[in-house]
Amino acid sequence: MMKLSCKPLLVGSLLALFAVCHAQGLRSGLPTSPTQGATASRSADYVVALVNSDPITAFEVQQETLRISAQLAQRQQTPPGPREMFDRVLERLINEKIQLQWARRVGIRADDAAVDDAELTVARQNQISLPEMHKRLAADGIDRATFRGQLRDQILLMRLREREVLQKVRVSDLEVEQYLRERQQSQAAEAAELDLAHILVALPDEASTAQIAAAQAKAQALLELARVEPDFAKLARENSNAPDAAEGGQFGMRPADRYPPLFVEAAQKLAIGDLVVVRSGAGFHVLKMQNKRMAGMPPSVIRQTRASHILLRLSPQLAEAAALERLTAIRQRIAAAQTTFEAAAREVSQDPSAAQGGDLGWAGPGLFVPEFEEVMNNLPIGQISEPFVSRFGVHLMVVNERRSQPLTDRQVRESVRGILREKKQEEAYAVWAEELRSRAFVEMRPAPGG
Repeated sequence: MMKLSCKPLLVGSLLALFAVCHAQGLRSGLPTSPTQGATASRSADYVVALVNSDPITAFEVQQETLRISAQLAQRQQTPPGPREMFDRVLERLINEKIQLQWARRVGIRADDAAVDDAELTVARQNQISLPEMHKRLAADGIDRATFRGQLRDQILLMRLREREVLQKVRVSDLEVEQYLRERQQSQAAEAAELDLAHILVALPDEASTAQIAAAQAKAQALLELARVEPDFAKLARENSNAPDAAEGGQFGMRPADRYPPLFVEAAQKLAIGDLVVVRSGAGFHVLKMQNKRMAGMPPSVIRQTRASHILLRLSPQLAEAAALERLTAIRQRIAAAQTTFEAAAREVSQDPSAAQGGDLGWAGPGLFVPEFEEVMNNLPIGQISEPFVSRFGVHLMVVNERRSQPLTDRQVRESVRGILREKKQEEAYAVWAEELRSRAFVEMRPAPGG
């Protein structure tokens, strides 16, 4: 199916490319604003810095400030003050300008085909067509040429970083061994991050003794059932009184300090897979320890999903709207028991998995592209998704099973290698960027009349 390696762009580039347009309001969760586009006046524009004779204008700083402010607002983070924000944004633009100049100097290019591919990826990540994306950008005052220029710059920066930094970083077996040994020696017994799930048996305010006893007995019965039922999320959806019941009572991996202290205290005594009943002011909770890890360590188990899908690839002969309509009709036929998912996949799917009835086998985190994995992770077992779009086409999906699988010693070491590689890459990038900046000519310009 569609593994991350199927695309010519770097895996990390998808996130960076998405961020460029994400801050412009393409996601439904982020409102668009006319101040982000053409209505921002250039009448008072002036040069604030020269970078090897290339100017950076106040208008560019203003636009980048708006973009970053929108991202911070979406994350519910407080932005710095205006002066500090201006200085940070200007420094970022200076560094990007220097790196883009260097990329072109050493012969790195991003041809139109690469930009076309990136543009289509952004549209599909937002689950909209290219014309619709261009329409929304135009409403923000961003013409297509400007947007494609942003994408081209991002591709250049990513390819430069890959060439100058990422490919040169190596992690030895000795470094992995040393990291594991130091972590084992220095870590306290408490887990820094926990992955808990729960079922709540709620109690009314001022519950009677009989009500408390009945709720406790029900919670204990659910605990015993959870020991033999592998799908804890299904039990939670069917029995929990908590607001997160529809999500299977899943908290996900998070720092221990983001859980209620009562949960953390109970969880420290649990091994992975263990269950316990605890009481809070809301009632009785059946807690399951799904995973835990120490600070800086990979998890000892991974959650795997076995899903099936039907893929229709887009082409001049099959537009996105037609593919969505066709898969909607197939979904309705399956719901009416006129066919099965497996039979439909064998009949119409354009993915190699069609021969297996669309079965993709067991997959862990990161195996599929993000937009596909997001749907897969949120889909209840046995429920057929609505048709959705990825960069590969239009899909219909069903999740067959989920399981927690212990990591082998080799997988743990490879995870540690990845942690160390990322850390070394960030350090190497910071040193390289600073060296490149030190060789550049940068002249700051005061504001007119300043």
